[in-house]
Amino acid sequence: MADKNRETSSRQIWFDGRKVPPERQDIWSLINNSPIRKIVVNSEQRLSEKFPLKTELITEISNQVDLNVVNTGETVLSTDQNLLYLAKTQGCQTCICISVSGKEALEQSWQDALKYDYLIVDFDLPTNIPLELIIARLQDSSTVLLKQVTTFAETEVVFGVLEKGSDGVLFSSTDINEIMKVSACLDGQDVGNIDLNSMTVSEVRNIGMGLRACIDTTAMMAQNEGMLVGSTSQGGIFVCSETHYLPYMNLRPFRVNAGAIHSYIWMPGNAAEYLSDLAAGSKVLCVNTEGISRTLTVGRVKMEVRPLLLIKGEAAGKEINVIVQDDWHIRVMGADGCPMNASLIRPGDQLLAYVCEPGRHVGIKVNETIIEK
Repeated sequence: MADKNRETSSRQIWFDGRKVPPERQDIWSLINNSPIRKIVVNSEQRLSEKFPLKTELITEISNQVDLNVVNTGETVLSTDQNLLYLAKTQGCQTCICISVSGKEALEQSWQDALKYDYLIVDFDLPTNIPLELIIARLQDSSTVLLKQVTTFAETEVVFGVLEKGSDGVLFSSTDINEIMKVSACLDGQDVGNIDLNSMTVSEVRNIGMGLRACIDTTAMMAQNEGMLVGSTSQGGIFVCSETHYLPYMNLRPFRVNAGAIHSYIWMPGNAAEYLSDLAAGSKVLCVNTEGISRTLTVGRVKMEVRPLLLIKGEAAGKEINVIVQDDWHIRVMGADGCPMNASLIRPGDQLLAYVCEPGRHVGIKVNETIIEK
């Protein structure tokens, strides 16, 4: 069986190449230049098509002869359990495909799935309840669960069911725009851990009034989490979530009081966006003190005039600055992993920061000469 913990540290996305007509070379060109690695093909495609070396082919088998085109250690899928048994004896990974209709079929599906490395499941009704039940049944097993989907929106829902979601999806679509969204999703997964640095503060001063933005997300953050915000594209500092003591108001664990609206905030895929450009539905990066990141969805951005505080410093040989609201209740993360009140920060203090190569155009990293101060 596949090692489920190893396999699903990131969500798996399998692309269903069986749905692509031979004349749609534009789709294959897109797939071949995307981060999508796992492609489902039939035996005919396996013999006639040429795929990049990076590709991990998963072959559909419909008869015993199809096994002749599969190499030991590769993954095969089928609805026929007898064929999957033969494939397993030949040293292949196995994936059972099941269409579920009704309660009895649902119960049988997860029991059958326990015999295989992967389960691809589809349902007769659009409700997520049967998926929730299968997720619960397979959570302690090594079987990797994939749900068949046709849109990126459906992919996001499937990954969020029961907060845990399925381990992956079989993405079946020939819509170029949908494929591009899925590719971007995989790019976001590639962010992984972020290297954080210690920044030595060199200057702190009030710079007057200005607009600052609070980012309210659709999820809760922990006390060791926040967002990366900076005035320049070469890095920013760790601004804490509103999960720390406030004497006159309730905590807002879904919020980061990020800073002045001109600031960059880092997003999935090492992209950066102006705070002023964020809106409901935008995706931002949430990072903890260990550099472990996740993607959060913006629920709203609230901009108000407030006194502003400039904090400058140096990290990894680069000058970084951030402008946040000048108030005691704004917290930025110290290099020791303890939050510091913004209005109490002084030159010489050590803050947690992120450093990257400068150069952005509409938030996207570009290689060009750029000077920012």
